[in-house]
Amino acid sequence: MKMKLFAAAVAAMAAGGAYAQSSVTLYGVVDAGIEYQNHQPNVAGSHDVVRLTSGNMSGSRWGLRGVEDLGGGLKGLFVLESGFNVDTGTSGQNGRLFGRQAFVGLGSQWGQLTLGRHQTPFYDFGLAFDPMAISTNYSITSQDAGFSSRADNSLKYIGKFGGLTASLLYSTGANTQGGITPYVGTAGEVPGSYKTGREYSASLIYAGGPFSVGVVFDETNLGNPTPTAGADSTRAKIQRASVAGTYAFGPAKVFAGYRYAHALDNARLPGGTLANGTIVDSGVSNLYWLGMGYQLTPALSLTGAAYYQDFRNSGADPWSFVASADYAFSKRTDAYLNVAYTKNKDGSTLGLGGSGAAGSGFGTTNGSANQFGAVVGVRHKF
Repeated sequence: MKMKLFAAAVAAMAAGGAYAQSSVTLYGVVDAGIEYQNHQPNVAGSHDVVRLTSGNMSGSRWGLRGVEDLGGGLKGLFVLESGFNVDTGTSGQNGRLFGRQAFVGLGSQWGQLTLGRHQTPFYDFGLAFDPMAISTNYSITSQDAGFSSRADNSLKYIGKFGGLTASLLYSTGANTQGGITPYVGTAGEVPGSYKTGREYSASLIYAGGPFSVGVVFDETNLGNPTPTAGADSTRAKIQRASVAGTYAFGPAKVFAGYRYAHALDNARLPGGTLANGTIVDSGVSNLYWLGMGYQLTPALSLTGAAYYQDFRNSGADPWSFVASADYAFSKRTDAYLNVAYTKNKDGSTLGLGGSGAAGSGFGTTNGSANQFGAVVGVRHKF
């Protein structure tokens, strides 16, 4: 009898130890390359540039990921992820320590709920449906940086049910570092003004066999976008919605998608054109993209993509094209070559770093100059 009681006590202690099991993982990416671009804006006019760049295919980063088994299918979890620039050794995301992600929460078979700074559902959607998988140089983010957006002060839920993934996010102040570029001002969590800086977003993605399809919606209040005289700055916001799909056959995978964006209450879409300081587009744009990835050999993969944005009531509708070759030396180390081109007209200033009107902080070309760029680099994952 004493032996049975002793064995039961040992088993109970072992079970308690299993519930307390936890792990912390260090991970990261180091990515750097040499880039050439023409028609760079300069006080003396357009010029070419050759430079060392960080985070071309993947943003350079290091992170800590932790999980603890709490028993009964429940777990505690956290992620702290810091972006950095390999070329200068400085922190990314405007000098934040953990600017890429920083959250803590709980997870179970019904999904995970976390609190902190998150990638938005729009970011997750872009990773799944952009042919370039939100590469820093070059991808759909040149046309719309919303596809790589993050939200401070946010709650995020992700649930996976068979082939369906649902994601919800709500932020009480999406950007605590002075609004969304170029909208510098109130960041959110303002007493008596709960809408200021607020963001909410939701997505559904279904993947089954060779096919996947997804939809996403996002609304972000811009805080204080310095609107026209007499306008209510706390109401200015941008709404985005997108639908996209992929289909894989053999070594190939096809991507196609559409994104609708609408600027409301004196907000302005990045890339909207100006005439003597007056908005001449209606604050609506339609962005279309098409691309293909091809696994030529087990080590060599090729990707091509085309993006076109149509601004309503404006002829300033830019194109961008990207071609990429990636060679994997191993599961951790690869080399790449990306070549890209933007085609502008009627006042659009789309550059490979982003789109916008003069003075908006987004444009990277002079006037309607087209831009060519190429980058060759190496990436290591750990």
